[in-house]
Amino acid sequence: MTQVGSTIAPRTDAVGLSRDAGGLRCVEWGAVFAGAVLAAALSFVLLTFGTAIGLSATSPWPGSGLSAKVIASIAVFWAMAQQIGSVMAGGYVAGRMRSRWFETGHEAEFRDGLHGALVWGVAVLISALLVFATASTLARTGADLAGKAAGSVAGSTDATDTFLDTMLRSGNAAQASQPGAAQGSSARSEVRAEISRILASSVASGSITPENRTYLAQLVVQKTGISPQDAERRVDNAMTSARDAADKARHAAILAGFVTAAGLIVSLGAGWWAAMRGGNHRDTSVPASFTFGDRRRTPVA
Repeated sequence: MTQVGSTIAPRTDAVGLSRDAGGLRCVEWGAVFAGAVLAAALSFVLLTFGTAIGLSATSPWPGSGLSAKVIASIAVFWAMAQQIGSVMAGGYVAGRMRSRWFETGHEAEFRDGLHGALVWGVAVLISALLVFATASTLARTGADLAGKAAGSVAGSTDATDTFLDTMLRSGNAAQASQPGAAQGSSARSEVRAEISRILASSVASGSITPENRTYLAQLVVQKTGISPQDAERRVDNAMTSARDAADKARHAAILAGFVTAAGLIVSLGAGWWAAMRGGNHRDTSVPASFTFGDRRRTPVA
């Protein structure tokens, strides 16, 4: 009979693996956090490397560089590959660092795989915290974001500026080069901002009201001197272009969501498998293949 207050030494099985009598060490968070930190660091490095590759593949000169579709495909592949690879590395480290207790066969593989899944979970939380930290930093520039909010619904700010330039383009070069054309920049900015807000709200609602369409046409006639029919045609073309830009942005957001979700799910399985491989290499004493110099010799008793 064991005395109260005495220390119970863990028992060992036939192969020398220690048995935890209390079962309190099913999860070793030290190994989990080590693997998660490694996974997050590798993910950051690979993302930076992929960004450099993407910038090197683009060029403003015609006929040089890759097309936008090819670059987008490479970006999607790299986003998933770096995520899966980094979680695999972190899961392997966690599985190999975990101290195996008295469990055999499938139970040992399950516990190793669970440590890989925990590495995945902690790495995702670290990435989310970094994203939120970056978002909070960007939120400090509220004035800049507020100025861009009007064009966010109709696409990017550059796309909205393009629509406005097309709508307010003068009907002839002589009128555009008049001396007074360079004056009243503040008034023109207010007009452009108003038109941008009307376009953004119309795209968000799905249609432009007859009152807004007529008002925009009158503004275009006033600023450009073209006929009312041409002004209405410009307004309709701007609305069509804004809808196309918003639809492209929606498709891009959907694709990004699916790619992110698919990458997370696949990386979860990859982390589980890598942790089991790390546990197997731990149990079978498989040496690391990336040795530097002479291997450490086992001291002789």
